[in-house]
Amino acid sequence: MDLRFILRRLYCFLLCGVIVYLISGTLLVTAIDVYAPEEVFFENGTTGTLKCSFKSKEVVSSGVSVTWSFQPEGSAEQPLSFFYYSGVTSYPGSLAQFQKRVNWAGDLNKKDASIQVVQMQFSDNGTYLCDVKNPPDITGSAAQIKVRVVMKESLPQTSPAIIAVGVIAAVICLIVIAVVTYLIIRRQEPSHDYDGCHSNETISSQTLPLGKKAESSMESSRCSSPSAPVQGPVIYAQLDHSGNKSSNSFHKMEPVVYADIRKN
Repeated sequence: MDLRFILRRLYCFLLCGVIVYLISGTLLVTAIDVYAPEEVFFENGTTGTLKCSFKSKEVVSSGVSVTWSFQPEGSAEQPLSFFYYSGVTSYPGSLAQFQKRVNWAGDLNKKDASIQVVQMQFSDNGTYLCDVKNPPDITGSAAQIKVRVVMKESLPQTSPAIIAVGVIAAVICLIVIAVVTYLIIRRQEPSHDYDGCHSNETISSQTLPLGKKAESSMESSRCSSPSAPVQGPVIYAQLDHSGNKSSNSFHKMEPVVYADIRKN
């Protein structure tokens, strides 16, 4: 047989084997993610809730299990299990410190694996580990929580009253900034005061005919006022003191007198 043909067949077999191995490994064993807060504070003598949740690609089955372990603060020993939960049954660990003090507070259908510890004590300071298995999701790291049991005066100030005061102060600052900005913009706007009408031509020229002079005076006295009332018609008149009623002779006349009648 041709050597190249044999090598190609061998290469195909190896490639198929690798693909099958990867697919089977992915289907049989998948990772599970467990989440918990990094650090929590509890008042001495109160009930503390240790939050823990998980994310699994598989449907939560009856085989899911939750294991809680504890490592005292400053200890180099391995964490010891003090609570185990599977199905609907909880099993206390061998640590006498947590006997009859731990209650199940989670809901596996909601992927919640939290517990409650009654009467938190200073000896409960340390690291808590939450480990969840949901076959076939069995690989994954346990989530760690640093627990600090302190006196009431040493609790972090994160009460709702402080949060409300901060929100109100932020809203007031925004309102003040908006008002100041509005006033600055109003000051920078140009004013549009009405200055009245101005005539660009003098009415001293007596050589123009009567009709043209009246027309010129009307054009030179026009003006506009956007904020003033609507301007009415302007009346023009010329007075003749010659006493002659004849229209053929031209006599000296007084300058034009005009009145500006406005509509209120």
